[in-house]
Amino acid sequence: METLGVTPQFWMGKRVFLTGHTGIKGGWLSLWLGSMGAEVHGYALEAPSQPNFFSESSVSKVLASDVRADLLDLTRLSSSMQSAKPEIVIHMAAQAIVRESYVNPVGTYATNVMGTAHVLEAVRGTRSVQAVLVITSDKCYENREWVWGYRENDALGGHDPYSSSKGCAELLTSSWYRSFLKDLGIGVATARAGNVICGGDWAADRLVADAVRAFMDNESLVLRNPDAVRPWQHVLEPLAGYLILCQRLCVAPREFSGAWNFGPGEGSIQPVSRLADVLVKLWGGEAGWKLATNAQPHEAVMLKLDCSKARHRLKWHPVWSLEKGLIEVVRWYRAWQKNEDMLTFSLDQIKLYSKEHERA
Repeated sequence: METLGVTPQFWMGKRVFLTGHTGIKGGWLSLWLGSMGAEVHGYALEAPSQPNFFSESSVSKVLASDVRADLLDLTRLSSSMQSAKPEIVIHMAAQAIVRESYVNPVGTYATNVMGTAHVLEAVRGTRSVQAVLVITSDKCYENREWVWGYRENDALGGHDPYSSSKGCAELLTSSWYRSFLKDLGIGVATARAGNVICGGDWAADRLVADAVRAFMDNESLVLRNPDAVRPWQHVLEPLAGYLILCQRLCVAPREFSGAWNFGPGEGSIQPVSRLADVLVKLWGGEAGWKLATNAQPHEAVMLKLDCSKARHRLKWHPVWSLEKGLIEVVRWYRAWQKNEDMLTFSLDQIKLYSKEHERA
């Protein structure tokens, strides 16, 4: 496949098994896949918040099947995957909140490690699969608090249980590929994205969701770590990378198997306070933020990704600046407040990004 970028023709009629489709990234990816004519089979728990993107954007309308079950139920997972007969498996389901991992570390490891093992074992028993993409996190690296971006061959680790569990999922995926799936001709890759922002996120302890809740209630956003630097990116940026990588995995599985970073440009690697300042300005009115006064659990201060590999080998690169991404985020929530058709609005936002992605 010589065509670069996301190729709608490739996805037309493709059978995709997507775990975590009720989550924020899974919901947006479901809409994008559905808009290109893919046959999307979802497997996940119920959406993690009320309200949630899955319901508000009517994601179920683009799904071929929608199974609500736990990754830890290997029998159900395997039968669901075999029934769907997918050509591509994208594993997004996870316990994705750092602070929650301090509250429930065992559950975090169970979902993020054994859940991943179950997905890969289900793949081993599903003959139709050609490619597997496991979504982990930029926090899977052993954080040295240095100013350089982490590369795919840097050490894995993690101070908190969430970060550690994602490092474990990386090691596990590599082992399953080398031990079982490589000889079956199945391409297997992992993807490590930055901190995503987007409309429709109401999850606890995520900055944009916390900000929107506060602003809608005419309260100030409370910042725990305003000086923490993160690689911020609109959700459609890494999703584009995931789609391009899956396309390549199907054509050249051995060449493109392995780990991949999908982070933002240098200008979008900013402290939490900068993101909050831009959000406050865009929201307007009485919006503002203040510093938390209570003690907070440990979180990394400096986190950057080096995405040279994806830029050079996949020809992927970010398109939207931090400010542009936040403009689209605020547009989404303002449309939701006006009771607009959020399925149409979300699909239009995907179309807008796709056009700019094609031109870039």
